[in-house]
Amino acid sequence: MRGPSGRIARFGRRVRPGRNPLARAGDRVEAVLLLLAVAGAFLAVPFAAALGSETYAAQTTRAEQERGTRHPATAVSLAAASGQSYGTDGAGVPVDQTTVPAAWFDARGARHTGDVLTDAGSPAGTRVPVWLDQRGELTGEPRSGFTSAVDGIYAAILLWAAVTGVLAGLYGAARFVLSRLHAAAWDRAWSEARHDSRF
Repeated sequence: MRGPSGRIARFGRRVRPGRNPLARAGDRVEAVLLLLAVAGAFLAVPFAAALGSETYAAQTTRAEQERGTRHPATAVSLAAASGQSYGTDGAGVPVDQTTVPAAWFDARGARHTGDVLTDAGSPAGTRVPVWLDQRGELTGEPRSGFTSAVDGIYAAILLWAAVTGVLAGLYGAARFVLSRLHAAAWDRAWSEARHDSRF
């Protein structure tokens, strides 16, 4: 049987080999290990959720701190931006923005200069929105609540995937060892049967 129902049926037979008269001791050990791996994956869910919640709280606190120490400003470009250029990654993708020297004033009225990102081909004197820190230096935009939520979700998924991957790897290794033991047992049984048939 194919499809989801077929996979479910195979899973059921694997975790309940005791009903199969041909089941070996190794099959029962494999069933126990599979159940432990599945249980471990389920038990990892609340821990992953807790990590995601903690990450979200920490990132939210960081976002609030950034919003309290950063403020928007406007820089004015001191030179014309070059025309549309192409990326250096070998893909030849057009780059719509480029850096130009610009000047801006901080909250105290002090003048600063530096490179800002602006549209390719824009003329000198273009007004460019920027974010400044408490010293009046360029900085990034404060992270948003959405970004904090995404970080929390990503941390939870990453932990759950790591735990599940480790459990799957351990189960796969154990299953490999059991299969080798089964093969060795078959070889011994076959050799004994051949030996007995000679007499």
